[in-house]
Amino acid sequence: MSVVINALSYAHAANVLPALDTVSLALPPGSRTVIVGSNGAGKSTLLQILAGRRLVSTGDVRIKDRDVFRDSPPGVTFLGTEWAMNPVVRGDIVVSHFLDSVGGYRYKERRDQLIDLLDVDLEWRMHQISDGERRRVQLVFGLMAPYDVLLLDEVTVDLDVLVRDDLLRFLKRDSETRGATILYATHIFDGLNYFPTQIAHMAFGRLVTPPTQWPPAAGPELNAEFGSSTLYSVALQWLKEDREHRRELEKNGRRERGARRNETVPSDSETFYKKYDYSH
Repeated sequence: MSVVINALSYAHAANVLPALDTVSLALPPGSRTVIVGSNGAGKSTLLQILAGRRLVSTGDVRIKDRDVFRDSPPGVTFLGTEWAMNPVVRGDIVVSHFLDSVGGYRYKERRDQLIDLLDVDLEWRMHQISDGERRRVQLVFGLMAPYDVLLLDEVTVDLDVLVRDDLLRFLKRDSETRGATILYATHIFDGLNYFPTQIAHMAFGRLVTPPTQWPPAAGPELNAEFGSSTLYSVALQWLKEDREHRRELEKNGRRERGARRNETVPSDSETFYKKYDYSH
């Protein structure tokens, strides 16, 4: 297996609900797994741990049969949304100079393929371009070096639909031809049906549905959960179930979300701001 996790648990702080609770999975080389889950389900935390960005004390996390913390495996690429907000990459630097500074000249053929695919202008200045254009530069930067395991955390969120589709087709070909493993957490499911080899469902820090074949194989026993649904409809149904489950938990003591319509005593902040409200 390319990625193996056994009984992984993680909490951001003491005395809080765990972000991950005894998560286990195994991904073979060449697989492309899409993780479905609502905000706060634990998807980003899982990917960050796989990338070695968060140290854990409970559970075994291995990539290419190497401990990601004690024997860091080569060939692992992590791409997340926070890159575009880094002040370093928002400075006044020409894109061509930026790519050369991070070693683009070492992967010229692959770099140029991505520049064309993502429609990047080498004369862009990083401080003047849009978030979507900056995201395209990030993808060139992150993908130009061949990887064995690619961890994607909502990294297509700023892309227009055409560039996103071209990118996903490139990643699919890359996975098929080189046997690279891709783990992709996203909330954008339209046009994604053809991409994954398997899908997984995370909720409340748990892996509710482990990586499962996609598209579903023929036969009633294998189609029992998915039927002939699209990935979008499966994701929508899972998220609805998660929301209903959370509301049941709230009835049994979990902190409630939403407006507090039953409160008769104003909060401290309401009292304070009313006192200094001069709009009336």
